[in-house]
Amino acid sequence: MIKQVKDCIMVVLGAALIAVGFNLFLIPHHLLSGGVSGLAMLTGYFTPLNISVLYFAYNIPILIAGLFLLGKRFISFSIISVISVTWLIAMIPVTPLVTDMLLSSVFGGVLVGLGSGFSFRAGGSSGGFDIVGSIISRFRDFPIGNVLVALNAVVILAMGYLEDDWNLALASMVSIYICGKVLDLIHISHIKITLFIVTDKTDELLARLLQLPRGVTLIKTQGAFTHKEKDMLMTVTTRYELVELKNIIKESDPNAFVNIVETVGIMGSFRKR
Repeated sequence: MIKQVKDCIMVVLGAALIAVGFNLFLIPHHLLSGGVSGLAMLTGYFTPLNISVLYFAYNIPILIAGLFLLGKRFISFSIISVISVTWLIAMIPVTPLVTDMLLSSVFGGVLVGLGSGFSFRAGGSSGGFDIVGSIISRFRDFPIGNVLVALNAVVILAMGYLEDDWNLALASMVSIYICGKVLDLIHISHIKITLFIVTDKTDELLARLLQLPRGVTLIKTQGAFTHKEKDMLMTVTTRYELVELKNIIKESDPNAFVNIVETVGIMGSFRKR
């Protein structure tokens, strides 16, 4: 229960960062955030419709699709994020914090990326193409940030064509690119890590490790100098789960020798959380 409350707070904090990025940096300069929020902005720039209402309306069908493909918990946090962003966009006045368009695109992208990353770390998303990206990355092992950058290409082209100002379009592209990169720095579950654990307490470690949704391979080894036989456990996890795994090893066998390497690729079955 406490963890759920903390996750909700993180989602709302992420929503606040997104809303600040929109209303203080992007919207005052007619820049786009990309994805569904970008579509809402683009529609709002050329119609009298409110951007916050458009943002909420565009997210409804995507949230419904995500409910069937991504699970209730993920979508529940995503709904909290979408509602929070919608409300905060309506509450925060649209005021340019800086006059330079390029600076606005950079800092707007950073804030939106941070906000989206917080939502992902809490187990949800900020809605829109984040959900589409999560669906794609679940079936294809791509970084979510890169998926979002690719999905936003059409929005950028529409911006340049309708505004007839490719400076705005290119500045929006900078914002979206930075947003994707910041998101990938925070949401790191696509980066795979392999651990080689040499231990004398195999049973204790296995009892804890096998509770996780990761496979473990037991390898018999022998010290080259001592000729003492030991067990080596090998498991592949994600960088996001690495802290949890380190804590398990420290609690089960503080004297274990652990070699941690980044995995370039995986063939075969790898269960995703």
